[in-house]
Amino acid sequence: MVSTLYDQHGRPLEYLRLAVTDRCNLRCFYCMPEEGIKYMPKHELLSYEEMLRLTGLLATMGVRKVRLTGGEPFVRRDLVPFMERLAQLPGIEDISLTTNGVLTAPHVPALARMGVKAVNLSLDTLDRARFASITRRDELPRVMETFYALLDAGIKVKINAVVMDGQNIDALIPLADLSRTLPVDVRFIEEMPFNGGSHEAGPDSLPWNHVRIRQHLEQHFGELTPVAMAPGATASDYSIAGHQGRVGIIAAYSRTFCGTCNRLRMTAEGGIKTCLYDQGVLDVRALLRGGKDDEEIAAALAAAFRFRAANGFEAERQRPLHQLSFESMATIGG
Repeated sequence: MVSTLYDQHGRPLEYLRLAVTDRCNLRCFYCMPEEGIKYMPKHELLSYEEMLRLTGLLATMGVRKVRLTGGEPFVRRDLVPFMERLAQLPGIEDISLTTNGVLTAPHVPALARMGVKAVNLSLDTLDRARFASITRRDELPRVMETFYALLDAGIKVKINAVVMDGQNIDALIPLADLSRTLPVDVRFIEEMPFNGGSHEAGPDSLPWNHVRIRQHLEQHFGELTPVAMAPGATASDYSIAGHQGRVGIIAAYSRTFCGTCNRLRMTAEGGIKTCLYDQGVLDVRALLRGGKDDEEIAAALAAAFRFRAANGFEAERQRPLHQLSFESMATIGG
């Protein structure tokens, strides 16, 4: 399938990150305040039928890959039946999932049966006490149960670890070392300000940026060998001599990969975002519930994509009052 969705910079839009809920069963301090966030009332969230309709429409326009996100996707009831229907949509070639792993293990056989190719597992440390401190929940054993269940099922696992100064720096080497004997990718992500609080400093002030993360890994493992990046990839991947898996670094706050971004995001309440840092470019819930037909919705989508920011810095500058840091990643869609 050839994409018919392009932004004004000539980038194809082929990958939809679909948030099925804004709710989460963890309270990671870098994502939301300890008291949590104000969740959307159920009737304001898109129904599964609405998500299927919109995803099917986007598939006719060239979207080929869908990643389910949240919040935590498995907090929403009947997720697996929805995924089974999603996987059957014509044009959708790749269904994947981002999860914190707390509720996921019992569903792994179903994920394997429906052909889920990869699962991104959020995991910032292998130390139980530190995990509880970061997430404000003592759930590491259940996350590790999911981790090994996914491996046993033959599903590709990518660990996502947010690098936080003074919090989990001592966890980076043990996490990366998982790739020694296991076929996993361990990706280290620059910390971003999506925690529902204030964060006025820019990327230059980030204590652990992508350069320092690589230097830290190389001090322990020796030189990292770059692996060719796939089109639209966000992670710079590296191989380590003698390791089955790989490590990766995602410069999410430095925003070094914007030039090839092929992603769209849809929030749980139906907001389309063409950049993690924008304020949203289209309310598709209003179109869906306002009686618009598929042709009208497709035209609105195509029009919105013609004004896509060139990169995350431009998207951030375009936001009113730069109110970026008051959002939670659970609200945006991870």
